[in-house]
Amino acid sequence: MKRIFSFYAGIIMVFLVITGAGGCVKAKPVKEDGKISVISVNFPPYDFVRVIAGDKVKLRMLLPPGAESHTYEPSPIDLISVKECDLFIYPGGENSSWVERILSSLDNPEGKIKILKLLDMIDAVEEVIVEGMEADNDKSEEGAPVYDEHIWTAPLNAKAIAACITNALCDLDGANADFYRKNAADYSARLDDLDAAFRSVVKGAKRNTIVFGDRFPFRYLADAYGLSYYAAFPGCSSETEPSAATVAFLIKKIKSENIPVVFYIELSSQKMADTISEATGAKKLLLHSGHNLSKTDFEKGISYLDLQNANVENLREALW
Repeated sequence: MKRIFSFYAGIIMVFLVITGAGGCVKAKPVKEDGKISVISVNFPPYDFVRVIAGDKVKLRMLLPPGAESHTYEPSPIDLISVKECDLFIYPGGENSSWVERILSSLDNPEGKIKILKLLDMIDAVEEVIVEGMEADNDKSEEGAPVYDEHIWTAPLNAKAIAACITNALCDLDGANADFYRKNAADYSARLDDLDAAFRSVVKGAKRNTIVFGDRFPFRYLADAYGLSYYAAFPGCSSETEPSAATVAFLIKKIKSENIPVVFYIELSSQKMADTISEATGAKKLLLHSGHNLSKTDFEKGISYLDLQNANVENLREALW
């Protein structure tokens, strides 16, 4: 209840700031430098814009580096930033409910804020509960389908996202369209190379099964390259503590199939992967979904391609 009150209190505060005490809506300020403003909720689209647009736009990532999207609450300043941006990009899906609340609170006449929802860009897939995996009880009780929002984990999906972003940038800022399209073409070729690298790893592999002592936000990656998987929870689960039966199942699976690696995901406690590694001798490795970065990696300028190229090498170690 406190979180709900806090959110709506923020909405009211922002409404007063934007409209003024007399209720007169203030005009959107003129951009003195001529740059459009782009806000991405999380890291992958932020990085795509960074590559495609360079310094031609004002770019901000709404989710702070190191923050967990499941529990993030926007500040009044966040809401004002969204209100004043030209292009807003967000994943969609179960964990974007707080974003939907922001958008529903905004007055966006004539679509002055262009909004891109990643799940609308591809054929979204539902979360599935594979053998040994624990369901998210709260979401199971709701009955509605839960779609995996991590569409960028497959490079060709990332390519589709980058293309949509490029079109939006060109529509908003035609003066720099040639610049955007050239950078996008170069980036598209690099994403094709990444896709080829993943295919090469899978083609030469001894096995095609991976195990996660963690959530599994890699449905699109697994589907793209024909991988089978076992994990404690689906990717959008809010659960973090597995049952003893789940851990025992994953340990047994690694031992019975001689799987050499147990994966964990970014910003994880790694406790479950540690337990499985100690019980089986499997090497503990990171497979980074890219949803968000640590503050250190963000400050270093780590890119989506950096993360994915590291994933290629770690996946090689798990499958070969």
